Amino acid sequence: MEEITDINPEDNGQQETITKVGGMYKDWFLDYASYVILERAVPAIEDGFKPVQRRIMHSLKELDDGRYNKVANIVGHTMQYHPHGDASIGDAMVQIGQKDLLIDTQGNWGNILTGDSAAASRYIEARLSKFALDVVFSPKITDWQLSYDGRKKEPINLPVKFPLLLAQGAEGIAVGLSTKILPHNFVELIEASIKHLKGKGFTIYPDFPTAGIMDVSNYNDGKRGGRIRVRAKISQYDKNTLVINEIPFGTNTSSLIDSILKANEKGKIKIKKIEDNTAANVEILVHLPSGLSPDKTIDALYAFTSCESSISPLACIIEDNKPLFIGVNEMLRRSTDNTVDLLKQELEIQLNELEEQWHFASLERIFIENRIYRDIEEEETWEGVINAIDQGLQPHIKHLKRAITQEDITRLTEIRIKRISKFDIDKAQEKIEALEDEIAQVNHHLEHLIEYAIDYFNTLKKKYGEGRERKTEIRIFDDIEASKVVIRNTKLYVNPKEGFIGTSLKKDTYVCDCSDIDDIIVFTATGKMMVTKVDTKTFIGKDIIHVAVFKKKDKRTIYNLIYKDGTGGSTYIKRFYVSSVTRDKEYDLTNGKSGSVVHYFSANPNGEAEIVTIFLRQVGSVKKLKWDIDFADILIKGRNSKGNIVTKYAVKRIELKEKGVSTLKPRKIWFDDTVRRLNVDERGALLGAFKGEDKLLVITQDGIARTITPELTTHFEDNMIVLEKWNPKKPISAIYYNGEKELYYVKRFIIEQAEKEESFISDHPDSFLELVTTHWLPKIEIEFIKERGKDRKPNQELALEEFIAIKGINALGNQLTKEKVKQVNLLEPYPYQEPEEVEPEDMEVNEEEELSNPSENKSDLTLFD
Repeated sequence: MEEITDINPEDNGQQETITKVGGMYKDWFLDYASYVILERAVPAIEDGFKPVQRRIMHSLKELDDGRYNKVANIVGHTMQYHPHGDASIGDAMVQIGQKDLLIDTQGNWGNILTGDSAAASRYIEARLSKFALDVVFSPKITDWQLSYDGRKKEPINLPVKFPLLLAQGAEGIAVGLSTKILPHNFVELIEASIKHLKGKGFTIYPDFPTAGIMDVSNYNDGKRGGRIRVRAKISQYDKNTLVINEIPFGTNTSSLIDSILKANEKGKIKIKKIEDNTAANVEILVHLPSGLSPDKTIDALYAFTSCESSISPLACIIEDNKPLFIGVNEMLRRSTDNTVDLLKQELEIQLNELEEQWHFASLERIFIENRIYRDIEEEETWEGVINAIDQGLQPHIKHLKRAITQEDITRLTEIRIKRISKFDIDKAQEKIEALEDEIAQVNHHLEHLIEYAIDYFNTLKKKYGEGRERKTEIRIFDDIEASKVVIRNTKLYVNPKEGFIGTSLKKDTYVCDCSDIDDIIVFTATGKMMVTKVDTKTFIGKDIIHVAVFKKKDKRTIYNLIYKDGTGGSTYIKRFYVSSVTRDKEYDLTNGKSGSVVHYFSANPNGEAEIVTIFLRQVGSVKKLKWDIDFADILIKGRNSKGNIVTKYAVKRIELKEKGVSTLKPRKIWFDDTVRRLNVDERGALLGAFKGEDKLLVITQDGIARTITPELTTHFEDNMIVLEKWNPKKPISAIYYNGEKELYYVKRFIIEQAEKEESFISDHPDSFLELVTTHWLPKIEIEFIKERGKDRKPNQELALEEFIAIKGINALGNQLTKEKVKQVNLLEPYPYQEPEEVEPEDMEVNEEEELSNPSENKSDLTLFD
């Protein structure tokens, strides 16, 4: 700090001092940032606590008498150590209590599922959990420091012998950095610690108290740049109701319901009402309007509400009074190594205490057994007493492990006469031998420290691991395209003559329902094409001939076009699809000559190829004025292709003669068991090639069979056991236990009503499905239970086709056997030649896709495959 003195003559010699204060701020910000990072926001790697949490735990230990304490009392006690107010201490304590690990709570501590806050601290109570008493505290190996006011001593770090930081998670915002460590599973952390101690590799992933589903593909070891996706667990309650039983981490039922209602108000989804029946467990019922697809609504909930969210972890901890960014796996290794070191310190202290007990027990025996206490009767001074005892002990102390000190002799003089008179040499020897056994055991633990640590972790798992199994399911998520699941919440209109499209043209021609995030594809009579965003009113070009919602990556919608190439030019025919365009760019589908005009145009969602009749004008020497053209004879090429010549003469008109069938090969569909979704990208198991009318057969473990249209948005339950292309003529064979009759039954049936869900086992609560197969000629093996006093009946093989005829799905079936069945095994079926399915030849497609040139219009948005 610098002072400058300035004398102003006009002030009659008075001096004015200017003080530059810039230097005062030079270190203040850094000091403040360091304080916030080290003392408030970021946890320490040694014990996993922030300072306020550590002081709360220390106060709980000081107050611990086995009974509950008012939280207000604990907060007040903690203020002796914590330099901040009661509000920050109370909030931090509630957060620890809600994690259900370190604090045994009583009263209303809030609800992490609903977001309800805890009651006031004067109404709720707490005490240390048994786990905390076992794992967190060990005063003999704790380093202490003075509290902020110097009146008390508090621990620098608590000797936590468990990866507590990873179990609880931590979140904090400091100055210049932040931390977000996600909670992990209690049992998995112990198992990973054991693997580390055994020198094996391991990987740990988060586990949340709110359960839900999680995709950890990009977790990145919890380091900066990583990301996980979390979803609510949504299932179909009935035909028009969805149920949410688990919610994503970071949300609660209130915020989740609010996000669903907002999405409904914006028209992204459509629901009738929501019921929140959450109590101990989450149960949110979402009622849908009739006719709305539940599968599509589930995807829409993930796309437009808090039912799916992303979490970006950032693992930052304090080590040696410095912030350190490390991954969660490395964090676990350090924590486990620290636990081993703490266990070693405890063993060394225990060994030292046992050796001291052994040393004094041995001295006491020598002192009493050899009547050395009588040597001090004639001594008149304290020094003489000490010397007499020391000289009396010398012949008997060769086996001791350390030298005798004056303190040892002083303790001998403090032995009472009553104890000497009742001294039992045998009991004294037994005590010494017991101490020697304990010393040997502790030495063994120190020599085999890693095995001892593994046993310690296994004990923790056995003692506290029950009920702490993984709650959050790990699964790879499929990407949901918002445009495919959004509810069409508005109507699209077109003024074809003037060339306008939009949602506000209500006096003009209605086209279709659309959403505000859709893209619209438009064709005009001059052979121009454009894709544009839905808006209230957009000018495309006069004489619009086709408008539709544009689907990206759609190669099954085929456009059939016949156009005249310029004024007086030839007429061409072409077939093409559109899957990659630049938004708001005009494309010319003709050869580009002025005066080109479209004679015929059709859009075919499944590649249909119609037959049209060409009529020519009667001019000159033209003889053939009429003939038919089949679009099926035209190859599907890129939209830039010129096409094939139809005629050089003037066309009068073109008429549709016959609607066509699809010229595309049936679409191959795969099932990816990882994400439990259908796809056309060759991921998972091939289900077959599907035409428009083909269905999928779905059978679940609870005896439900149904057929469905193979839509890529379909959600499949975890209890699904059969998924295949449905052959209406192929029988289904099932063996089930009838709970009412207490016998096994066999039935064979075919599904007669498509897309109808039916149960094929009895509805008795004890009934269950034993086996189901879709083989043409199945064969089974029956294993019987051995009855007491009888020989075990040999296994029986059975051909189901011979055993029972095909009946209706609701038939009871035939009794399998009267004997007690142990289990039924499915054997290799009898050979059967299935009739081959004839498929149309695959049409050749020349994928001459035009890539966008961003330089043409810098504001264009390119929609790639």
